Amino acid sequence: MTGLVTVFGGSGFLGRHAVRALAKRGWRVRAAVRRPDLAGHLQPMGGVGQIMAVQANLRYPDSVMRAVEGADAVVNLVGILFESGRQSFDRVQAEGPGVIAKAAQRVGIDRLVHVSAIGADSESPAVYAQTKAAGEAAVLREMPSAIILRPSIIFGPEDNFFNQFAAMARVFPALPLIGGGETRFQPVFVGDVAEAIALGLEGKAKPGAIYELGGPAVKSFRQILEYILAETGRNRALIPIPFPLAELQGRLLGMLPKPLLTRDQVLMLKSDNVVSAAAIAEGRTLEGLGLAPASIEAIVPGYLYRFRAAGQFDREKAV
Repeated sequence: MTGLVTVFGGSGFLGRHAVRALAKRGWRVRAAVRRPDLAGHLQPMGGVGQIMAVQANLRYPDSVMRAVEGADAVVNLVGILFESGRQSFDRVQAEGPGVIAKAAQRVGIDRLVHVSAIGADSESPAVYAQTKAAGEAAVLREMPSAIILRPSIIFGPEDNFFNQFAAMARVFPALPLIGGGETRFQPVFVGDVAEAIALGLEGKAKPGAIYELGGPAVKSFRQILEYILAETGRNRALIPIPFPLAELQGRLLGMLPKPLLTRDQVLMLKSDNVVSAAAIAEGRTLEGLGLAPASIEAIVPGYLYRFRAAGQFDREKAV
């Protein structure tokens, strides 16, 4: 069953992949974004009139209500990595999801997929993780049948992780190994997360369940940086930075308009970011949804080549 789906945050990194996956399945997509004039890149992902951008801001419930009226399903992808101006963790990640779920419930929508993050925890020292957990609770309080998806670090052509460190390696003589680089991640391909969203709306996921989405391999922070350096052909030192020093750096860098590091991100690095044993045992994973997750090696070289000294013409990496 398809119909009209409202996708909050549809113009972002994950949003554009989710919109494409839904459009391919025949959904009409209403991308609810703060700046519809900057969402023109979504239209070619579907047929004529299939995808439309509308204005909505989670800080204004009336705009959220207008965005869900007439829809058959809702997806929430809105999240921020750092606070800026009126875009605070509390407003966007703790309160915003509840506003969406409440509006959806009021107009009779019973299908909602909310994307959170592995590490969401009300007891976490990181405000990011606390507000992610609060947002999940608000969604399930308003709509107990909602499906929560918690991905690990998401990778893909426009990601803010592999691309960022590859860009840093092009400029700086060394890269930081925060906490020694032992934190473990389970990077997941953005296309797989988009497929999981679509399957959730199609009724393939358990109502009210929290799914944890990770790729096929668990890698340490050090291993990921080593892979990036090898793939881009950069010879850079990896400098271990103790957590206390990294927290201090995060406090200072966090004051920049677009910080490379914040104290909150350092606190998050103190815990592994991987799929839990409980989620695996209960089938609350990509595999449990019938998906075979793509590996870093299958996807990342296709977009990191631009960071090599000679780009796609680099002889050492050319196939």
